[in-house]
Amino acid sequence: MKTFTLDEAQSLLPVLESLLKRAIEGKQSAEEVESGLSELARQIYLSGGMRVDVSKVSRLRTEMEDHLQRVRESVAEIDSIGVQVKDLEAGLLDFPCRLEDEVVLLCWRMGEPAIEHWHSVESGFKSRQPVDERFRRRSNSGGRPN
Repeated sequence: MKTFTLDEAQSLLPVLESLLKRAIEGKQSAEEVESGLSELARQIYLSGGMRVDVSKVSRLRTEMEDHLQRVRESVAEIDSIGVQVKDLEAGLLDFPCRLEDEVVLLCWRMGEPAIEHWHSVESGFKSRQPVDERFRRRSNSGGRPN
């Protein structure tokens, strides 16, 4: 498992935020298309059947799949960097980090100006704590190689 120093994680935020936005927008677009298809299915059911533009429905399904593929690709790219997507809706990312011979997770949520929290691997977002001097010392001194 790749681990990051606080400085390394911070430096990745612009790229990760862009990938995260792309994934979130793709998910929202796919949900909009899916909602339209569900509404059409509801109308067909309520009317006992109706004439449907099959090519339009096919295009919508292809469009939805394209949006979902964009989501999958963006999340896979974040994962390939070594960062964990914890909650796509909230834009929540975790960065594995070595702290005093233990792996912990630096925690960042979309909209936060910087990585300012961490939590243990076992606990989650609700247990996050402020980043303290231990993380900054390690980042500034170069720490041990990962």
